[in-house]
Amino acid sequence: RFVSERMVPFSFPLAKCALWDPVPMGDVIGSHITYYRNPKLSMMEKTLRLAYRHAKQNEQKLLSCFLLGTLAVDEAGEGITLTIDRFDPGREV
Repeated sequence: RFVSERMVPFSFPLAKCALWDPVPMGDVIGSHITYYRNPKLSMMEKTLRLAYRHAKQNEQKLLSCFLLGTLAVDEAGEGITLTIDRFDPGREV
């Protein structure tokens, strides 16, 4: 059982319709992606430049946006790679 002081329970955003019962059941367990695997982050330069330009042009301190990509496990099963290849500035509403 892996529990760290820095870990916090994750929660889902409020919705009009629940697909499951949100009442906790069972013991608390820790879930951390780096506990079993070696993570690697890969990001396309074009995506990074778009995000940087959008942040620089935005006058607000709080910036709402999305970085989209794919998550893959290597053949040996020892590592994971998160490849970010798309930037979405999101919407204000």
